[in-house]
Amino acid sequence: MIISRTPYRISFFGGGTDYPAWYGDHGGAVLATTINKYCYLHCRFLPPFFEHRTRVVWSMIETVKEHQDIEHPAVRAVINHLGIEEGLEIHHIGDLPARAGLGSSSAFAVGLLNALHGLRGRMASQLELAREAIYVEQELVADSVGVQDQIVTAVGGLNRVDIARDGSFTVSPLLISTQRIQELNDHLMLFFTGVSRNASTIAADQIQQIPHHQRELTQMLQLVDEAQSVVCGDTDITEFGRLLDESWKLKQSLSSRIAPDFVNDIYAQARSAGAVGGKLLGAGGGGFVLVFAPPEAQKAIRGELSALLEVPVSFERSGSRVIFHEPQEQLSIKRSATL
Repeated sequence: MIISRTPYRISFFGGGTDYPAWYGDHGGAVLATTINKYCYLHCRFLPPFFEHRTRVVWSMIETVKEHQDIEHPAVRAVINHLGIEEGLEIHHIGDLPARAGLGSSSAFAVGLLNALHGLRGRMASQLELAREAIYVEQELVADSVGVQDQIVTAVGGLNRVDIARDGSFTVSPLLISTQRIQELNDHLMLFFTGVSRNASTIAADQIQQIPHHQRELTQMLQLVDEAQSVVCGDTDITEFGRLLDESWKLKQSLSSRIAPDFVNDIYAQARSAGAVGGKLLGAGGGGFVLVFAPPEAQKAIRGELSALLEVPVSFERSGSRVIFHEPQEQLSIKRSATL
């Protein structure tokens, strides 16, 4: 039996430049952090005493006799990718809703790979997990996804990720003081809009529009450098919020599906109450809104957005980890069943 824990992420800058359609020609970069909200995968080999071979518990409960009959596309793809033939029991638990802009689908893929590797007695590195999750999501599941979520959720921490044209990547932790990280954290507020959406569908539209938005994406890529300079220097941290506002305006121009009217209303309300900047997280359409505001303005913002659920979060640095492992004697179980 094994349990993996994989953090969700907040992407600050560079989102959109991590799609192959962009970085294949220009390279990409993102600045993002993981937060102390997690995806848990509890896995074990299922003893052969049941009518079903494998049981998968997520937003539904699946019991199947063949792995190919599993409905969850990532679970089916990961099992096939790893060549697992034994029966499995897989339970997913998430601290926050799926399809909400926090990289939950990639955290799921990374966490499942981590758990199933471990269940078979092999501990994969975090970078290996990221590469495998990218392959699973892009090639096997064929979702319209970038590469930042898999990398960030696997590795953990506040990082800059640079993506080369060939898809290789470099993860560079931001070397800043604990006080500076806390200052940034103290200026962030996270609100759930109550709307979940299919990120892959919205991302597909954004990807199609990439050839028409070269200027905007180039500017968004440049903002990664500017934001890194702010965080790693002694500039007033409020400048980070101003850059977020600039990036959000650029992002909205990439696709008409990114920012519905209700999202724009939320953002305008936050700004009128004292927020410096912010953005809708993920591909767009709904999910979580990130607000950057000085601590003295946050009470007024909470009042203005009282209809929304605020989720307090802190930065985390662990990435995907196995937090429990109890070896399971699968072979002896099979022999006993045969006898």
